[in-house]
Amino acid sequence: MNPFRWSYRVSFLAGFLACAGLLGFALYAEYYLHMFPCPLCIFQRVGFIVMGAFFLLGALHAPRGGARWVYAAGVWLGAAFGIVVAARHLWIQSLPADQIPSCGPPLDYMFSAFPFAQVLKLVFTGSGECATVAPILGLPMPAWTLIWFIVLAGLTVLAVRRGSRGK
Repeated sequence: MNPFRWSYRVSFLAGFLACAGLLGFALYAEYYLHMFPCPLCIFQRVGFIVMGAFFLLGALHAPRGGARWVYAAGVWLGAAFGIVVAARHLWIQSLPADQIPSCGPPLDYMFSAFPFAQVLKLVFTGSGECATVAPILGLPMPAWTLIWFIVLAGLTVLAVRRGSRGK
């Protein structure tokens, strides 16, 4: 099967399955490989959840014409959020050891103790646990998520453009 010839529905279903698989791997890495997620990792998961939800809704609805762009916009919103978070995470991981921020409180505590805007500021400032590099196939986890955010956003472009030309 050539993914460049897939219908809109099949492309969006494949996008949903990819997001579900990536989230499944994140849970496997957390509970079986003991790679505990930092706040930035959790926010990257949120990006995949948003993308997966719009992929699934788009696959189930399979609209015609311009309505496809609505679901694509939702996918791109999740992808853009994920790309920003993953890029920030990679930047923190690339810092020299003396410039790594100190470890902060857990995310659940931050949400219970601070307003949402303050939580976002604290998370994006980064913390020591975000600087831990655990390579998977030679790349750190945020690099893989960045690659997948870009690939899935590209899949969305192909699916919508192919459908908007009447194919």
